[in-house]
Amino acid sequence: MAPSFCGGDNGSNAYSVTEGVLNNGCFVDALNLVPHVFLLFITFPILFIGWGSQSSKVQIHHNTWLHFPGHNLRWILTFSLLFVHVCELAEGVVSNNMMDTNHLHLFMPAFMGFVAATTSVVYYHNIETSNFPKLLLVLFIYWVLAFITKSIKLWKFLEHEIGPQHLRFCITALLVVLYGLLMAVEVNVIRVRKYVFFSNPQKVKPPEDLQDLGVRFLQPFVNLLSKATYWWMNPLIMGAHKRPIELKKIGKLPIAMRALTNYLRLKDAYEDQRTVENPDRAPSIWRSLYRAFGRPILLSSTFRYLADLLGFAGPLCISGIVKYLNKEGGVAPMDRTKDSYFGVYFMSSSDLLQNTSVLAVLLFLALVLQRTFLQASYYVTIETGINLRGALLAMIYNKMLRLSTSNMSMGEMTLGQINNLVAIETNQLMWFLFLCPNLWAMPVQIVMGVILLYYLLGCSALVGAAVIVLLAPVQYLIATKLADTQKSSLEHSTDRLKKTSEILKGMKLLKLYAWENIFCDSVEATRGKELTSLKTFAFYTSMSIFMNAAIPIAAVFATFVTHHFLDENGPRPSEAFAALALFHILVTPLFLLSTVVRFAVKALVSVQKLGEFLQSDEIGDDCWRNGDMPVSFEPGKKHAGMTKAINRKQPLRYQMDNYEQPTRRQMRPTETEDVAVKVSNGCFTWGSNLSTLSDINIRIPTGQLTMIVGQVGCGKSSLLLAMLGEMQTIEGRVYWSNKNRNSVAYAAQKSWLLNATLEENITFGSPFNKQRYKAVIDACSLQPDIDLLPFGDQTEIGERGINLSGGQRQRICVARALYQNTNIVFLDDPFSALDIHLSDHLMQEGILKFLQDDKRTVALVTHKLQYLIHADWIIAMKDGSVLREGTLKDIQTHDVELYDHWKTLMNRQDQELEKDIQQDSQTTLERKTLRRAFYSREAKNQMDDEDEEEEEEEEDDDNLSTTTNRRSKIPWRVCWCYLSSGGFFMVFLMVSCKLLKHSVIVAIDYWLAIWTSSKTNQTTAVGGGLNGTGLTSSGNATTPTAPPGAAEAEDDSFYLPVFIVLCAAGITLCLITSLTVEFLGLSAATNLHHNLLNKIIHAPIRFFDITPLGQILNRFSADTNIIDQHIPPTLESLTRSTLLCLSAIGVISSITPAFLVALVPLGVAFYFIQKYFRVASKDLQDLDDSTQLPLLCHFSETAEGLTTIRAFRQEARFKQRMLELTDTNNTAYLFLSAANRWLEVRTDYLGAVIVLTAAGASIWSLHYGLPSGGQVGLGLTYALTVTNYLNWVVRNLADLEVQMAAVKKVNSFLSTESENYDGSMDTSQVPDNWPQHGEIKIQDLCVRYDPMLKPVLKHVNAYVEPGQKVGICGRTGSGKSSLSLAFFNMVDIFEGRIVIDGIDICQLPLQTLRSRLSIILQDPVLFSGSIRFNLDPARTCSDDRLWEALEIAQLKNMVKALPGGLDAVVTEGGENFSVGQRQLFCLARAFVRKSSILIMDEATASIDMATENILQKVVMTAFADRTVVTIAHRVHTILTADLVIVMKRGNILEYDKPETLLEQEDGMFASFVKADM
Repeated sequence: MAPSFCGGDNGSNAYSVTEGVLNNGCFVDALNLVPHVFLLFITFPILFIGWGSQSSKVQIHHNTWLHFPGHNLRWILTFSLLFVHVCELAEGVVSNNMMDTNHLHLFMPAFMGFVAATTSVVYYHNIETSNFPKLLLVLFIYWVLAFITKSIKLWKFLEHEIGPQHLRFCITALLVVLYGLLMAVEVNVIRVRKYVFFSNPQKVKPPEDLQDLGVRFLQPFVNLLSKATYWWMNPLIMGAHKRPIELKKIGKLPIAMRALTNYLRLKDAYEDQRTVENPDRAPSIWRSLYRAFGRPILLSSTFRYLADLLGFAGPLCISGIVKYLNKEGGVAPMDRTKDSYFGVYFMSSSDLLQNTSVLAVLLFLALVLQRTFLQASYYVTIETGINLRGALLAMIYNKMLRLSTSNMSMGEMTLGQINNLVAIETNQLMWFLFLCPNLWAMPVQIVMGVILLYYLLGCSALVGAAVIVLLAPVQYLIATKLADTQKSSLEHSTDRLKKTSEILKGMKLLKLYAWENIFCDSVEATRGKELTSLKTFAFYTSMSIFMNAAIPIAAVFATFVTHHFLDENGPRPSEAFAALALFHILVTPLFLLSTVVRFAVKALVSVQKLGEFLQSDEIGDDCWRNGDMPVSFEPGKKHAGMTKAINRKQPLRYQMDNYEQPTRRQMRPTETEDVAVKVSNGCFTWGSNLSTLSDINIRIPTGQLTMIVGQVGCGKSSLLLAMLGEMQTIEGRVYWSNKNRNSVAYAAQKSWLLNATLEENITFGSPFNKQRYKAVIDACSLQPDIDLLPFGDQTEIGERGINLSGGQRQRICVARALYQNTNIVFLDDPFSALDIHLSDHLMQEGILKFLQDDKRTVALVTHKLQYLIHADWIIAMKDGSVLREGTLKDIQTHDVELYDHWKTLMNRQDQELEKDIQQDSQTTLERKTLRRAFYSREAKNQMDDEDEEEEEEEEDDDNLSTTTNRRSKIPWRVCWCYLSSGGFFMVFLMVSCKLLKHSVIVAIDYWLAIWTSSKTNQTTAVGGGLNGTGLTSSGNATTPTAPPGAAEAEDDSFYLPVFIVLCAAGITLCLITSLTVEFLGLSAATNLHHNLLNKIIHAPIRFFDITPLGQILNRFSADTNIIDQHIPPTLESLTRSTLLCLSAIGVISSITPAFLVALVPLGVAFYFIQKYFRVASKDLQDLDDSTQLPLLCHFSETAEGLTTIRAFRQEARFKQRMLELTDTNNTAYLFLSAANRWLEVRTDYLGAVIVLTAAGASIWSLHYGLPSGGQVGLGLTYALTVTNYLNWVVRNLADLEVQMAAVKKVNSFLSTESENYDGSMDTSQVPDNWPQHGEIKIQDLCVRYDPMLKPVLKHVNAYVEPGQKVGICGRTGSGKSSLSLAFFNMVDIFEGRIVIDGIDICQLPLQTLRSRLSIILQDPVLFSGSIRFNLDPARTCSDDRLWEALEIAQLKNMVKALPGGLDAVVTEGGENFSVGQRQLFCLARAFVRKSSILIMDEATASIDMATENILQKVVMTAFADRTVVTIAHRVHTILTADLVIVMKRGNILEYDKPETLLEQEDGMFASFVKADM
């Protein structure tokens, strides 16, 4: 058959034009080639030139992207055009096969059209990116020509009476329409852009975002194809392999997605609901959400509906393919003449859909489209959800900045509630939005599915559907139960965490008292409760998984058994497998429905909470700040201040309301010039019932120092806040003179720090001025503290940074107030946490010198009366009103009584002052602890840094290949460690059950295939041929002439029981597997936590010096939570989807082995997709986590520092910071979800290719040995499931990898060394009453904290006789405390020994040694519980002994007064007692344990003089016969000792009686005592 363009059929005159040129069909077809060829000729050179200079285009970056009008429409039309061309091609080829010779003109123009259409879109894309619209003219000409030639063809068809019953006519008509529309699009571009035929073409700029190179999120700007496939993400995801994705790489959000934009949208929608008639009506949040974000949700729902409808194409195509496969074998040659015009064959329209290859391609296209729409729908909802969250966070934050202080302190809105709003409620709403389209898409899907099932299988289908629908409520029930158990386990775990953190904070004490095990048991008990609720959680989870797996089996079982009884002939394979696929489709929405309903309920609750919060009280308007200047507010707006604060044109620069900054020191000639603030008959309240300020008439003179004094709780701080406008004014006014700047520097009583560097905390948004900064630091004597910090003043402090002591925090807050350049400074008791030196220095240098030189107005609240002599003006307060106001002289003359009272108090303070001046003050002590922490931490850093995982170490070599491999490897070792901690039996059980379950499920479907095929074969044999009447119920498809033979009946009877048994087995196995996985996870979690706790509690004390407390706590909180609740479901999901995919591929390959050939390239593609995705996903997830924390911290720290922020007038800066943090987090989250879409689109397309190849392979292998129809149906049904599960395999892998990091971190702690608890002696060898005398010999003792570090004690020798009182003194860091720890064997004694009563302590078991000695530490530690528990946790002593101990410690009367006596409550850390009382409790604790050796480690550092004297007496009397070693803080406490040891740098310098040592004038001890006197 020679190929010829017009064909060479015998007797045909293909090339004759006798009847007119256009009546020759071949000529018309040739004419159709012209436009295509024209286009290719013109565009190829342009494209090649363009591509040649591509390199120059790359540097332009993405700012030249510009969409011409009608952009999306053009892409859609072009795709439709391509599809129609494919149809035309197929039709041409099929028709050609019907002819005797080849007629190229039937399919050649179609092929060329396809090429031309592809070229047109490539060409268009290139023109668009380079913004060169003139070249579009070529396309315009092409569309016109194509339209004309196709119209001629259509006109000729109509002339020859070829109508819609012929396929070629339909195709040509469609092409005419498409070309016409494309022509219209082109005309529109000319109309809008005026690039040709007009004198002045329009200049267009690309969108603002694209001109900003920082915007890296390009989804809104790329072309349609790239939007649908996320092609623009490729560089990012592939690049993650070489170097990790950082914040820089993901840039900033496009303007439309920024929190500010969305906040304005939501706020307008919210505010617009407040009408003039009804201004107080609470606006509905739902309505505002709908107004602001309704449109994208509708768009997403549309996509969702399209996807769902396309989803049903799968089962229908399968049924068609299976049905027509058997027919194609014997197609009778049809009568060709009747459909021949123009001498060629015309195919009828219905024939096309009976061709299996066509159906296979249709199935493929439907799948691709369905998946694209689905992912588009997901993406739109997620983007909207993220926008919504940004808007809500901004809204909450703005409201928070305006909350009235009384609201916060009155507990209407606690910090916890605000944090919950931010962390939980906004996320709930975001998730609800994600799932929202499901709410209305699912019912439609279910209804459609049931209708189709009925159409395929008749009534029996309804039985199966009923099973599914009836079991859905059960799932909902399980889901609600799950939520409840999660709540209860959360309560237990917070409880457990509280206990754990207490243990870690008091670790040193627990070890010294040998109490670790008691406390460990109490944590284990709580953990036991938590595990009980986790067990129920695991049970319900596994039930939910079981339901999900078992419902389809049950439905299929019910359907086919009923069908068998209703209708003897049973379903045909085509119907059976279509039904099977439909059941798979139906299960998903029903499973999701329970989740969605649950989220909807949660969303309702969240919205209610949000509404209450947005309606709560606000602080008054700020007009008081500007003296009497009236500020006009816009009418009808409640939050007028807010609307004004944001200038839409420049969102980054907030306008400061409406006052200019007056220059400093500009005096106004009015009578109020000398008053900065004046309050006239003010009456203020904190809200309903709290104590109030009444009858306040005061003035604060300008440029002078005003002191406010009075007893505790008389309203001094409240007075400052009232002037700042934080309190509710009942009557009276606060006048501020105009020249005073808008902001007030304010240092609150409770110090408040930001999570920022120390420098940022002091400058607090003001410009940095080196000279001024230095002066402030010196005035607050912060320099020594800064020198101790690891990075100086660039060290992060605050909640997440270094923990500073109270005094240090307070000095930083004062420094902040001093540094700000404001006229007025309010200091609220800045001396409370400072010792005497520092407060003197601060008073002289800071307040008197620094502030007064600047002539700033200062209001100072203080208790230190000795400073009153410096005051220019004094306000004395009593019980919420002003007692006296005036200068010190006025008060001395007018109110002698008050003055005398002050004098006596001052004398008392002065005496304390003298005693207080010692060489080791409180501050030095704070600095010492800080230094200790860092010293040990640096040593640890030299050894290894736990959180810097191996990847970072490898990256130093800059050897990219190693890091690449490391980053894409799956952490098998950690997985194995996790599984093995679950127990080997459980692992074995899980693996075997999983494999069995999946084999049984395959067996069920396979059996179904054999059964239905056998029926078909029987009926064919008996009824003589199938008459294909379409998809009617199989009863009327065959009319059996003879009754079925006995043999066949036997067959049937044997099919059904096997089917029943298999289904039952499948359902039981589903139950067993879901239970084993969950309980495997549970036992792993139990073991890991148990081991972790024991390791940490028995670790040497050095471990706690080195490792930051937060890091250890993280292992117990976040990581344990992941191991408890997240790993098991991920593991389950991963194994399930992997096995499903594998079993599906196995089934397809066994039916059509040809499929294996195609599997190789698919496998390679899949491998690369998952490899790239896992790395990128991990990075993005880390980014998301790490950007979330600062956001939450920013919220909580703002809530804590509201008064300070408002006093400083820094609201705008904080809002800006919040918007930046929100945007950063949203960017990370957006990229993470876009990456998920990237993966899903790719795996879905792979799945579609698998379906296509499976269908192709089965059609192709029909020509050889044919698989039965049933088996083909089985293969295709399985291929369809693969598309659903491929992406889950990858996503679960990625999730598991991230979650395994938690196991890895816990493991790294499991390798720490424990202390050596059993000495060389046995417990039984130690006498019960050891040490009875208390004789101590120290021989040549050398001690170090760690083998890596230098020794802290070098060759110390000493001898203490029984009952002696020994004092040890020395400068900070001389080794005093180390010596006390050596007695307890807490440090590494590597030479020499300590012998107590004849036994070397290194040989004793630690528990024995530590339980027989007593120690009092310098910082008192109390645990939450009862007083009894704190004194004697082991419950070994009688009450009398406890009371006796309390009496010795001067606490008996106080404890008696408490409710409950010994069982009175101690809050966390003993916060409900003063520091002195806590120290006394610790003393009592040491007395309860009656040991003959007591060690006091600087125990009196935080006790006032009176109590200390009592203590000294007690120690001398109650411990008369015991050995007492005192490590002295104030030298005068050891003047009465029997023996004094002076230490220096780890050596003993002087060793003698105190009297002897005092005689040596130039000795160290003597100089100490002199300094102390």
